[in-house]
Amino acid sequence: MKKISIITVLLFTITFLCKAQSNNEKWVSIFNGKDLTDWNVKITGHKLNENYKNTFRVVEGGVLQVNYDEYENTFNNSFGHIFYKNPYSNYKLRLEYRFIGEQLEDMASWATKNSGVMIHCQSPETMHINQKFPVSIEVQLLGGLGKEERPTGNVCTPGTHIYLKDDLEKKHCIKSSSKTFHRDQWVQLEILVKNDSIISHKINGETVMTYYKPQIGGKVDFNVEFWKKKEGEPLKEGFISLQSESHPVEFRNIELLEIK
Repeated sequence: MKKISIITVLLFTITFLCKAQSNNEKWVSIFNGKDLTDWNVKITGHKLNENYKNTFRVVEGGVLQVNYDEYENTFNNSFGHIFYKNPYSNYKLRLEYRFIGEQLEDMASWATKNSGVMIHCQSPETMHINQKFPVSIEVQLLGGLGKEERPTGNVCTPGTHIYLKDDLEKKHCIKSSSKTFHRDQWVQLEILVKNDSIISHKINGETVMTYYKPQIGGKVDFNVEFWKKKEGEPLKEGFISLQSESHPVEFRNIELLEIK
């Protein structure tokens, strides 16, 4: 009988434990596919939960849609976010998204097929009525424009900084290594958030971005002195929100797995 090496046994054990852990994962749907229960809307220039011109809505097929058909083709800087009710610290979030239709005409070209999932957000209750973006980490979602490469699953940092390996990165947006998706197909996003240590993004099952030590810092559009005093503080937890930035977009199968 051939001897089985210790390394072979260890590899088998690790594989078995990983599969067991995967089978025991309890993903929870945080969007019911019927209405906006448990979600809070904050749109620039409007009070909390004033869903201006029905921007966020639920449509057939259990889809959470960002739609501007009541805007009369004028965005007027109505940047919006819809927040899930609870803050989280250690978790995985997964969903599918796709861009549909046409962007509003009065918005800049950079916002074409541009949306995002905000993590470690400040609470919507603390946002100023005219604040455009919550202090947060943005997992930026971009659609291809038909020609050049335009990766998705990038990271942007409204009022925050991150580390890339050992270096504090103060650049506002950093590209991922993802492919470009030019049409209106559904794309799967998964985000791993481990407190203030590590965050990573997956697109269609492939890791495309990893960074570390999220913290407060950088430019904000309201309460400048308040956030300046907090600069350098680790971001250990926060809310999750989905973005509206002038191009219609849809989200579905929004699920969360808390990591104990």
